[in-house]
Amino acid sequence: MPIQIVRNDITKMEVDAIVNAANNTLLGGGGVDGCIHRAAGKDLLEECRTLGGCETGQAKITKGYNLPCKYVIHTVGPIWHGGNHGEKALLESCYKSSLALAKEYGCETVAFPLISAGVYRYPKAQALQVAVDMITSFLLENDMLVYIVIFDKSSFQISEKLFSDIASYIDDKYVEANFEFIHTRTDDAGRSVLLGETNILPEETKTNPPTAQCYPTAPMPASASLQDMVNQIDESFSQMLLRKIDEKGMTDAQCYKKANVDRKLFSKIRGDIHYRPSKTTVIAFAIALELSLDETKDILMKAGFALSHSNKFDIIIEYFISHKNYNIFEINEALFAFDQSLLGA
Repeated sequence: MPIQIVRNDITKMEVDAIVNAANNTLLGGGGVDGCIHRAAGKDLLEECRTLGGCETGQAKITKGYNLPCKYVIHTVGPIWHGGNHGEKALLESCYKSSLALAKEYGCETVAFPLISAGVYRYPKAQALQVAVDMITSFLLENDMLVYIVIFDKSSFQISEKLFSDIASYIDDKYVEANFEFIHTRTDDAGRSVLLGETNILPEETKTNPPTAQCYPTAPMPASASLQDMVNQIDESFSQMLLRKIDEKGMTDAQCYKKANVDRKLFSKIRGDIHYRPSKTTVIAFAIALELSLDETKDILMKAGFALSHSNKFDIIIEYFISHKNYNIFEINEALFAFDQSLLGA
């Protein structure tokens, strides 16, 4: 099962287990730790008193009590001292130990905060990268739905350079798209018509904006019957997806896990030649298969979608494919930063 990045209060997550970024005493503290203890009630503290604390990088489990989860997994993250004191290895161990406990107790859904990224001062971008790397590695061998819970926008950061590069790319493409919309429209014959030098859209263009395809495609011969046209139907999204998986030499599991897509959803797609996926699902598979931009546009078209320079989501996807970056979790981090829908689940 996949990773989902969500903006929420972790104490409100209805999952099998939530992970608490605790201190070594396990007796409560500030930040996420304090919020979880307050929401769970005094019985959580009483159970924690019996555990004898916890070493940094390790994890222990308790009941959830008044929380909407069965369990709380308490893990102690490292305090940031510049990055040269084993902080990364300890943080990786936090995720590894927590996920091992979740698996041992039969948890199917788990929610993590960004461990150590609060009062322990671990750089947020690096903390997020460790979280994604460790959870992804675990999910390659295990079925579990894992949430990374971000409380607010200030708790989340992609690198300033990446954010700036994507913002500039979006700005460039938006200018290009808006220029095209301002200076052209489609007439009754389906042709692109110059509107002249103006920075104001005509009224009919505001209410009926030009389509992404401004020039008509070659029509079927006038003598063609409906049956002739139906007989020329192209392969479906499902057929193209399965063909591409074979061409890439991937297994089904490798593909849907790399796409951050649930196994059950993939089974529906495989079992129904006419399955109509969402746009985010199509792009997730395009990323998993490392398709070129033209191939991505082709597989989108099979499902009835297209990429547009009038859509921030589409431009961000184009940015990553153009730069041959097919890491779906990095792409989702960027989409999250720009308040866009995420790929996969």
